[in-house]
Amino acid sequence: MAATIRDVAKRAGVSVATVSRLVNDTGRVRDETAERVRAAIADLGFRPNAVGRSLSTAHTRSLGIVIPSLSNPVFADAVAGINAEARAAGYTLMFTSTDYAPEEELRTVSALLEYRVDGLILTVADPADNPVLDLLQAAGVPYVLIYNQPCPRNHPTVTVDNVAAGREVALALAALGHRRLGMVSGTFTASDRAAARRDGFLAGCAEAGLPAPRVLEVDFVTPHLDRVLAPVYGDRAAAPTALFCSNDLLAISVIGALGRLGLKVPGDVSVIGFDGIAVGTHLHPTLATVIQPSHGMGRAATRQLLDRLAGEDRPATEILPHTLRLGESAGPAAKPSPADLQNPHQPIQRRSPS
Repeated sequence: MAATIRDVAKRAGVSVATVSRLVNDTGRVRDETAERVRAAIADLGFRPNAVGRSLSTAHTRSLGIVIPSLSNPVFADAVAGINAEARAAGYTLMFTSTDYAPEEELRTVSALLEYRVDGLILTVADPADNPVLDLLQAAGVPYVLIYNQPCPRNHPTVTVDNVAAGREVALALAALGHRRLGMVSGTFTASDRAAARRDGFLAGCAEAGLPAPRVLEVDFVTPHLDRVLAPVYGDRAAAPTALFCSNDLLAISVIGALGRLGLKVPGDVSVIGFDGIAVGTHLHPTLATVIQPSHGMGRAATRQLLDRLAGEDRPATEILPHTLRLGESAGPAAKPSPADLQNPHQPIQRRSPS
């Protein structure tokens, strides 16, 4: 993995800002400190070209967009909103994806800086400790995060309250009579949003007096849900009667896996997703989900970025409203059948697809 400006700063025992001043010749650095920084650059093979070029006074009228996935429609909705605002202001877009791999973030952002984009809108794995954001700050490149959670570093961010949304899901399922809840999520290290939704869900369960839910982490790209869910539902009497999924694509995949295990949704298991992608309304059963206004989030992030490019101050965080839509995939908790009561530990039988 290529060395970053943060790596150089750590090796030299100085701040990222000090390295940036020396690399970009934007301020005075003491001779002794400069020697340590140059030695660290040489030792690590750091290439500061992207930073230096990004500080060019020439404007390209282009914005860089970095999203976790090109296959999830929720990000396409945001990009559509970004494009609408950017095009109206005379900007073009250059975008790429990281496939939920935190190690890809630096590579993709560095590539966009090589093309001298004027600013970036991006979603990262963890904004609280992120070398990409250190790079952008050191280079003086304006950026706005979208979907990420606010953090103490006060990055400019447009998002929804993921913790509150997760709590609402737990309380809604409790109101439907569910006592055993579970969550299926993509890996938390790849998504601070998923982690925030989990935290809210756990808090909502505790508030409703429910046992702690079973939390299952799966890969965002290849989740292997049949393999994950089969042992969970081997014991019907102890298995969750409702599942909260960290995004809609996972929820749709969960519904399919449950069907292959011989379980009906919502008759046997209720499922709630997160995002509000349009395809969820065309499913049978229609998908219960938390709707986040992705198109509006894209427009808001672009307006904030354009204001920053114009030198105007904007609030660091914008929280847009979300909506919990209880579609057909979430229903009342099923009463246990006499067979279940007589044989509570009998594994469920798979039924062949009709």
